[in-house]
Amino acid sequence: MPNNVIVLGTQWGDEGKGKIADLLTSKANIVVRSQGGNNAGHTLVVGNKKVVVRLVPSGILHKDCLCLIGSGVVVNPGALFEEIEELNKAGVENVESRIKISGASSLLLPVHPAIDKGSEKLRGKGAIGTTGRGIGPCYEDKVARRGVRVGDLYDMDNFKEKLKALLEYRNFQLKNYYHEPEVSFESVLEYIEGVRDRLLAMVDDVSLILDNGRRANKKILFEGAQGTFLDIDYGTYPYVTSSNTVAGGCVTGSGAGPLHIDYVLGIAKVYTTRVGGGPYPTELNDEVGEGIRKRGAEFGAVTGRPRRTGWYDAVAMRRAVTINSLTGLALMKMDVLDGMDEIKICTAYKLKDGSINQLPPLSAHEYEGITPVYESMPGWKESTFGITKWDDLPENAKHYIKRLEELSGTKVAILSTGPERDQTIYLDNPFD
Repeated sequence: MPNNVIVLGTQWGDEGKGKIADLLTSKANIVVRSQGGNNAGHTLVVGNKKVVVRLVPSGILHKDCLCLIGSGVVVNPGALFEEIEELNKAGVENVESRIKISGASSLLLPVHPAIDKGSEKLRGKGAIGTTGRGIGPCYEDKVARRGVRVGDLYDMDNFKEKLKALLEYRNFQLKNYYHEPEVSFESVLEYIEGVRDRLLAMVDDVSLILDNGRRANKKILFEGAQGTFLDIDYGTYPYVTSSNTVAGGCVTGSGAGPLHIDYVLGIAKVYTTRVGGGPYPTELNDEVGEGIRKRGAEFGAVTGRPRRTGWYDAVAMRRAVTINSLTGLALMKMDVLDGMDEIKICTAYKLKDGSINQLPPLSAHEYEGITPVYESMPGWKESTFGITKWDDLPENAKHYIKRLEELSGTKVAILSTGPERDQTIYLDNPFD
């Protein structure tokens, strides 16, 4: 029986990971976030209540679930505590006592959003479309070995030295390159001193907790953020996020052993969406795309930005299946395609020279001149909203799902027919 399950996005993020993570955490003892920061919003719908979690793992809604923030996550303390307050107000029990943070996690400081916004402003029309929350600059500092970590707060004299060096470097950029206001040492230190004790009370050895949980046969869910094609290595570079969003990132960013993963569940919509800049071969800039956006409520959980919409991309999915070693797929928002006369699937890319590619390129500029090759399927007029049994789906809806399964070479494990927990068809439960 699988005990260690990874849940991750297989498209450009916003695939509906929050709902699936929430469904699976009802059976999980431990949920861990391994990468990203408060730029990754997962919307959870419980009854009439909508809660958006960013840094906190989705398992927080289940009172007996332990929630871990791994070393691969960049932690904005102010954002974290704001989120905790939101959860408290929503009636979630014992929020803070159930969150454990790796001391090796990087601290996202007020200077990082300033650098992020200055960088995007300088890029002008070439802006990547970041959330402006400082995630990228924080990862830059981590990789450059000038960053500060949560565990540095135990020794404030050492922390102050590191902070001073970091701000000298970043303020030079802000003043001389971005022509933006500097961030003072005193203001950042005052901010950190206000959150230090509370943050350190949550620090623990995340890798050890995971290993002890595995040995005790606990059910552990690794919750991915963003999506496969926003991965810093395998996404549409440079229009990507700043971390590894693929299955390997869930391992390195948590401290789990790679051979201990039992199941990798990939999340995808039955169409596609994307936020921000970057190539998007199946994008629909027409009434069809706008209809999908409205019916699917395709607006960012954190930013509120309207998402770009398009047909399902089986070419991209082939890559996602391979690099994540997917065990199964969870397909989301089936009901959004209800009532359409025709539904298209991108099955290949046609290049400028007329050749056909079955796999996507690895950098943004290689998408220039690509034309999607489509296969058309008949739609269905019946509503799929809220259906919980496969046999109750319209025949054309079944044919569509089966075709997506064939094109990906991966079985469909879960099919979502609405935002609520019970609006779900289970064909294979990863924890069973």
